[in-house]
Amino acid sequence: MAAIVVADSITRVAESEAAGAVVVNASHGGIYAAYLAAKLHAAAAIFNDAGIGRDRAGIGGLDYLQELGVAAAAVGHMTARIGDGADMMARGIVTFANPLAESLGCRAGMTCRDAAAALRRAEAPRGDPPPALEAAFLVVDEAPQAWALDSASLVLPEHRDAVVITGSHGGLLGGRPETALKYDVRGALYNDAGIGIDEAGVSRLPALDARGIAAGTVAAASARIGDARSTYEDGVLSRVDRTAAALGIRAGMSAREFVAIVRREHRR
Repeated sequence: MAAIVVADSITRVAESEAAGAVVVNASHGGIYAAYLAAKLHAAAAIFNDAGIGRDRAGIGGLDYLQELGVAAAAVGHMTARIGDGADMMARGIVTFANPLAESLGCRAGMTCRDAAAALRRAEAPRGDPPPALEAAFLVVDEAPQAWALDSASLVLPEHRDAVVITGSHGGLLGGRPETALKYDVRGALYNDAGIGIDEAGVSRLPALDARGIAAGTVAAASARIGDARSTYEDGVLSRVDRTAAALGIRAGMSAREFVAIVRREHRR
């Protein structure tokens, strides 16, 4: 029987923990997060459905993992806080499961705890997933630069003078303010993951505002979660922090407008 590992993010799980285990993680269920679960050789994984969103991107990883022979499911964003693995186990209700998960007894309507128990019979597939998905793109080369990063975990010290456009959800990990962003940057964008229960999908914004970082979220219905290029090209702002609002940025603007305004202000 596979062990059950609970985490606030798939990016915070070591392969030594995940390999052969059921990984209950509070990341969105998009393809990039699913790729990371496969790379960790998880036997099964449970994600947050992140409001499902544009092109059903919030659960796109379930089909991706099905093709790799990995059972996967997602809990509803209105049943448990995205970014909070303990809350998933405490309150999460499954909304979607891939056929492999269903074959093990995991069904929509089950509690996350019961679903994880059912998935303990899963066996980790042999081999690795396809080669790494490209996840970082320079979208504006002139200073201050703008980078599209499929995961906020990819923010590096060299991005301190840049605007970062992420495909990640806008939720704090485990409710901890220090997880909002690893490094201070000029500006930051996220996906609101449908906002969800306790408004978890936008909980990074107050923490970033306290650090003086202009930040916002794009609506999950407007851009594919886990896809930073879609955040930049398709995203429509749903929430902004006070630092961004002071620059004249408002909900309803495009992500491109957010980036242009932040870059313009920092060129002055």
